Amino acid sequence: MRIHFVKNIQFTKLLKAEGRLREFNFRKLGGQQEGIFTVDVVDDRGNRILFRMQKEDANWKIMEQALPRWIWDNEKRLHELIEDELQNPTASHFS
Repeated sequence: MRIHFVKNIQFTKLLKAEGRLREFNFRKLGGQQEGIFTVDVVDDRGNRILFRMQKEDANWKIMEQALPRWIWDNEKRLHELIEDELQNPTASHFS
């Protein structure tokens, strides 16, 4: 009998967006949605914004959805944060 473990990847990064430092929380989904990260961030009013990023042609792209412009403007930087974390994992990963 083989046991298959799937690593749960979660991390938080600070990113300056729309003139202020914002906390972005990333969580990699497993199973059938293995190539997807869920991301959440809080807007200026304290509302939590949830969105997904999917790997397409070696780039992490925001999945089409209605989001504030400041999130779309940082898509490339969010890609870089994910890739950096996957290449250089920190102690924030949980198994």
